[in-house]
Amino acid sequence: MQITKDTVKYVAALARIELKEEELARLSGQLEGILNFIDKLKEADVSQVSPTSHILTVNNVLRKDELKTSLKPEKVLNNAPHKEGTSFVVPKVI
Repeated sequence: MQITKDTVKYVAALARIELKEEELARLSGQLEGILNFIDKLKEADVSQVSPTSHILTVNNVLRKDELKTSLKPEKVLNNAPHKEGTSFVVPKVI
C-alpha cells in the first residue's frame, strides 16, 4: 500500500500534530513498511491454528469465598481523624 507525504500530512492535521518536511518523508516510508508487513501477515495460513486469548496458560489464584462476620463500627472508626456516629467525616469535594 502506498502512503504518500500528503496522506501523512492529512492524518497529522487530524491529530493536530505539526510535522516537518523530513519527518513527513520518514513517516510515510515507515508507515508504508508497517502496512506491507501487515499484508504479508494476512497471507499466512492460520486455518489450523486455534484462537487464543493469551499465549501463556494463566490461572487466577482465588481464595475460597467464605462468609465472615464484619468488623464492628467502633473498631473500624477507632483511628479515624474525624467521625460522626458510625460514619467517616471527609471534606466536601465539588
